[in-house]
Amino acid sequence: MVVDMGAFTPWSALAGGVLIGLAAGMFVVANGRIAGISGLLASLLQRAGEGRGEKLCFLLGILAAPMLWQAFSAMPVVDFSATPWSLMAAGLLVGVGTRYGGGCTSGHGVCGLSRLSPRSALATVCFMAAGFATVYVIRHVLTGA
Repeated sequence: MVVDMGAFTPWSALAGGVLIGLAAGMFVVANGRIAGISGLLASLLQRAGEGRGEKLCFLLGILAAPMLWQAFSAMPVVDFSATPWSLMAAGLLVGVGTRYGGGCTSGHGVCGLSRLSPRSALATVCFMAAGFATVYVIRHVLTGA
């Protein structure tokens, strides 16, 4: 994957971080639930459950926000060099990992760390370390780049 770093602006990154924090905070205040994306998605896939409407709206907002941003501002150019099969395998592994880890980067990294949860701190360290190690192995050990 190649990202044009000339398109990076610290102000838009700061604004994005603030909006993520506000959305997570508003979700927990309004619904009494953590805004963990993998948990919200998993609960939507179950047949029964409460709060399906607000969960669906929250997830649709996550999809709609970049499209709205793109309507008013240029998005950075992203070129994926991975094959569709490797992207599907990566997505499957991330999904399995979030179920075993009891949450994802939004649940543990954003919401859990803001609540000073030791379990979330450990989970965040583990999945960040696994991500770093995976990138190192793929880029430097397997491909020799």
